[in-house]
Amino acid sequence: MSYDPNNIFGKILRNEAPAIRLYEDDQTLAIMDIMPQSAGHCLILTKEPAETIFEMTPEGVAACMRTTQRVAHAVRKALSPEGVFIGQFNGAAAGQTVPHVHFHVIPRRQGEDLKMHAREMGDQAELERIAEQIKQALE
Repeated sequence: MSYDPNNIFGKILRNEAPAIRLYEDDQTLAIMDIMPQSAGHCLILTKEPAETIFEMTPEGVAACMRTTQRVAHAVRKALSPEGVFIGQFNGAAAGQTVPHVHFHVIPRRQGEDLKMHAREMGDQAELERIAEQIKQALE
């Protein structure tokens, strides 16, 4: 299967679609998930044109993991959750909803059920408020 650059994450990377940006380097972009499963849910996108992790270079995977770890540290510092879930899906059968490699950083709190994946839009003002907290923790 060939990569389709017109997916929403490809458009975000080209600044053709809006996103609440948290961090960016030459190989990755971290954004808020607009359909969060938990308050503070972030996504780390590769800048490589890859639908699944199997199509990425080892360097691209390593860059994603560095950014994922950096964002996870910031989420933990900013939001103080009891735990942090890190996930990555490959293929629709695995739950991948956007055909572009991305990693999830999801704060977990005792007694809180996660919302369904990619089902409910978050409140824009709340996403921006949380994003500011995470950005401060990234500095």
